[in-house]
Amino acid sequence: MPRRWWLGLGVVALGAVWLWGARSIASTTHFIGLGPSAMITAVGAGLVVLGLLLGWQEWHGLTVPVDDEEGAGPFSGRRFALAVAGIALPLVAMAPLGFPITAMGTFALVARAFGSRRLLLDLLIGAVLGALLWWLFSKLGVHLGKFLPLVR
Repeated sequence: MPRRWWLGLGVVALGAVWLWGARSIASTTHFIGLGPSAMITAVGAGLVVLGLLLGWQEWHGLTVPVDDEEGAGPFSGRRFALAVAGIALPLVAMAPLGFPITAMGTFALVARAFGSRRLLLDLLIGAVLGALLWWLFSKLGVHLGKFLPLVR
């Protein structure tokens, strides 16, 4: 099996993009001395560390073979596209549709990418989680925009 050490470099590069993006966020602090960029910085740093570990493992041939019982089937371009669409949806839908509807769509797309066949249940779960998280963040003083911007 060929060694794919470049995967680790890709994850490190993705982490570097997150860290670079976190630098552009204003450094105001909130409740416990953490600003809005704290989580983005943590995710970026985590991606860099995990990318380095992945690259090291691949370079040294320490990859774990996939077990057939884990349910890892062949690559599906359709499922991958659904997952990417679910990840990208907040970029275009958050401002016009609001947090709960965007969360509903994101949850349903990613659930479908993982093989869910219950679209209505996935939409309901996404809507409930989105509304609950919007409410919790608003109680914490974090503004996520209007609840439903289309409804005035």
